[in-house]
Amino acid sequence: MTILVTGATGNVGSQVIQHLVNRGADVRALVRDPSKSSFPAGVSVVKGDFLDVDSLRSAFDGVSTLFLLNAVVPDEFTQALIALNVARSAGIERIVYLSVIHPDVYVNVPHFAGKFSVERMIEQMGLAATILRPAYFIQNDLTIKDVITGYGVYPMPVGDKGLAMIDVRDIAEIAALELLRREQAAQPLPLNRINLVGPDTLTGTDIAAIWSDVLARQINYGGGDTAAFEQNLRQFMPPWMAYDMRIMGERFLTDGMLPEGGDVDRLTTLLGRPLRSYRDFALETTAAA
Repeated sequence: MTILVTGATGNVGSQVIQHLVNRGADVRALVRDPSKSSFPAGVSVVKGDFLDVDSLRSAFDGVSTLFLLNAVVPDEFTQALIALNVARSAGIERIVYLSVIHPDVYVNVPHFAGKFSVERMIEQMGLAATILRPAYFIQNDLTIKDVITGYGVYPMPVGDKGLAMIDVRDIAEIAALELLRREQAAQPLPLNRINLVGPDTLTGTDIAAIWSDVLARQINYGGGDTAAFEQNLRQFMPPWMAYDMRIMGERFLTDGMLPEGGDVDRLTTLLGRPLRSYRDFALETTAAA
C-alpha cells in the first residue's frame, strides 16, 4: 500500500511527505529531477511529468492512494485531467485533490475555473476522492515582507470583505490525515469536500493592524489598486500569471474568501488543536528576521 505525492518538492507537498513519514506510511514522491530532490529516509523517488503519460503510468504502478497537487501553470487543467485519467486506469481508488475555496464563485479567475472543472471531472467520473479547498495561503505574504517592513504598507488587495487565510502547515497536515484516512479504510470512501480556512476572517485593514501591533509602528493598508498589483507581480512572474492574480484580487475585493458555518470547528477537531492564526505568522516572521 503506497501513497504517491505529487508536487513533492513544493512547500505543501514536502510537508505532506514529512507528516506521512512521521506516521509510518509507505511514501513515493513524484519529481521531475530526482537529482535535485531530497526527502526523508524511506521515501522512494520516481521521475515523472504530468504531460509525459508513460512516466505517469510507471510512477502510478503499485500506488494505492494519490495526492494530486498541480502548480499554477498555463496547462494546469490538462495536467490534472491526464493525471486523474492515468490514475483511474491504474486502479487507484483513493485520491486527495488540492483544489481552492469557492472555485464555483471565482469563475473568471483562470486557475480557480480550471480547478472547478477538475472537481467536476472527479465527481462525474465517480472517483473516490477528498477535494481540499484551501483559502489564501498565509505564507504567500512572505513575498511582501520587505514591503511591509520597509515601506510601512500592506499591499495585498484583500479588501473589506475578508479572507479566511490558512497556514500552509495546517493545509499539509490536514492533507496527510485525509490521505491516511483513505489509505487505511477497508473500502474506497465516498467523495467529500473540505474547506481549508484559518481561525480568523481578516480584512486588509485587520491585517495592517496586526502588523502595526507586531512591529510596534504604523502599517497602513494600501491594496485596493489591482492594476498596480498586477504591475508589481510582473516584475517576478510571467504576465499571464500576474493577470490571473490580478483577477483573483478583484474577486477578493468584491466577494472576499469566507468560510462556511462549521468550517473552523471541523478543522480544529480534525487536527486536534487550534488552527494557526495570521498573528502567529506575523510574530514568527518578525522573530526570524
